[in-house]
Parts: sequence; structure tokens; C-alpha cells
Amino acid sequence: MKHSTLAFALAAAFLSSSAIAQSNVQVYGLIDAGVEYVNHASANGDSLTRVVSGGKNTSRWGFRGTEDLGGGLKAVWNLEGGILMDTGAIDGQLFRRQAYVGLEGGFGRVVIGRSFTTVYDFVIKYDPLGFAPNYSWATTASATGPSKYGMTTGFDNLVKYAGSSGGFTYGATVAMGEVAGNSNDGRKYAAAGAYNTGGLGLMLAWEQINGTTVVATGNRDKTTAFHAAADYKFDDWRFQAGMRGYKLRAGRANAAELQGDTYWGGITYLVKPAITLTAAVYHVNTKNLASAVDADPTLYVLRGMYALSKRTDLYLTGGYAKADHNQLVGLSRDDPGFRSTQAGITAGMQHRF
Repeated sequence: MKHSTLAFALAAAFLSSSAIAQSNVQVYGLIDAGVEYVNHASANGDSLTRVVSGGKNTSRWGFRGTEDLGGGLKAVWNLEGGILMDTGAIDGQLFRRQAYVGLEGGFGRVVIGRSFTTVYDFVIKYDPLGFAPNYSWATTASATGPSKYGMTTGFDNLVKYAGSSGGFTYGATVAMGEVAGNSNDGRKYAAAGAYNTGGLGLMLAWEQINGTTVVATGNRDKTTAFHAAADYKFDDWRFQAGMRGYKLRAGRANAAELQGDTYWGGITYLVKPAITLTAAVYHVNTKNLASAVDADPTLYVLRGMYALSKRTDLYLTGGYAKADHNQLVGLSRDDPGFRSTQAGITAGMQHRF
């Protein structure tokens, strides 16, 4: 990291008390680390034990704030970066997760910069494991195949709106492609809406990602991802189910439309105020692959959590992934697989501040 960048981060962390009072600045973060054991972690089928950063949620730190502008209008801003707890390194750029400024009022909230997409904001609430790196395929599946058949978690160069009315919440995001002479190249869109009443929640979401135009055909790559999900809470039980319809249309000539439909469901039970159990299953149905054989992978997960306090949790997660027709599969959405099955278990701790 450059000295100037480090100095900026330290200066922001130690803002004067007067500045904090004027801008209502909050320093926050989430620290998550654990130990994972997985089998079939190499071409030789070897097992692996390692320290992982973010077994339940990715670790992060940040600054956010608001300023009351009067008349119900507020200025809002957020700077948030990722942390790799196993090495202490920055996960990507300094504020890769979020870097935006905007306005909030009776009309909703509008922000400009870098942030999570509207689709991500909605879908994550309907994932039984809450986008856990160990192990969830609700946003993207195993990294082994030619495509993850997923959605995009964040956009650069975005303008994002979020609003609500009664039991409805809704939003939309547009990310500028910033290609001179062709505003549609590289442009990204996301929109979602949800309705909650009593213990029932329903959600629909859609995104489109444009590639750049292929000169030979005049067309461009385009991916779309449509989501539908439901959430029902009853006493100490919670039931969730969702699906994603993913399509990739290639801009080159004679290219098939790649498809990957992901389905998931899960049950969460509050055993005691401090103990929570979650069971979930994820399945991807692939179509029109270059290979004549589809993997159609499935992931089974069981997680137990124990709350030491309102801010600190212990968790133990086990996962088992399998693919059809002897195709490769991996538990993680980041690491490739080397066999048609993989099993793993992660024990970790999470603290929020």
C-alpha cells in the first residue's frame, strides 16, 4: 500500500470528535476467521487443512456517515474495504466493497460510486446461509465449470436507488459502461422488489450485464439473471427457497446461449436463544455447454451457530458437493474442484464492531 493511501486510512480512522459530531461518522467492521478441512483439494486427491478468512461472512471494515441537511433530507456516504484475516492483507482495492456518496429523504435513497447491486441487496436476504463463503451457491455456484452461472455482487460507476412504501421495498441500479461512442457497451442494470407481510416475504430481481461489441458480428456478449424467492417465519422456524435463471448470449457468431438455472432451499431453527441450526441445499441445472455432458452440481450444507454475545458468534459448518457424469465440482465458489465430489468442514468465529 502506498504511504499516501495508508495516511488517508489512518486519518479517517482517527477523525476529530468535532468532525464526528457534525457528520455522525461511524467506524464499523466484521471480523471472521476459521479453520477449514476439505478433501479432494488437489489433482492427486489430497486433503487440505487451512486457515480461512470469512467462513460465515467476508471480513470488512469501513466508515459511514450521515449529515442532516434539514427538511427531512440527509447526505449519506460509505467507504468499506475487505480484509483477509489469514494474512492481514487488503482484499482487493482499499475500498473495493463500497465507496459512495448520496442523498436520502422521503423519496428514498440515491447513491453514486461503487456499491453492491440492487439484486445482491435483495437476494442475500433469501439465502439460508446469507452468502457464506463456506458454503453457499445462492449468488454464484462452484468455480469449476466454464461459468459460475451467477449474479454480480457489486458495480463500479453506478447510480443506485432504493425506496419503500408500506410492505414493499424496491430499487434499481445502473452502472455506466463508459465506452466512448457506444453507451451500451459495458453497461450494467439491476432491479428488484420485495413484499413482506407478517412472517411472509416474496422477492423478484433481475440484472443484465453487457459486454463489448464484437466487430465481426456487431453484437455483444450479454448475461441476464432473473431471481424469485420466498421467506416464511413461524415461531422459531424459518423457511427459505429461491431460484436464479442465468443466460449468457455470446456476441460471436454461431455461439449457443449458455444457461444455468440455480435452485436452493433451507430451514433454520432457533434451538435456544443462543443456538441456531440451518440446513440448506443448492442445485445447478446447466444447459448448452460446450461439452455434451453437464455437471449439474448439488451442494448440501449444515451449519450450527452459538452466540457468545450480540456481537460474537461461534459457528461450525459442514458441506458436501457432488456432480453428475464424473464432472469436477468444488464446495467453494472461488476454488476449483478436482473430483466429482468434495466434502469439507469449517469451524470459526465472527465478531462485529
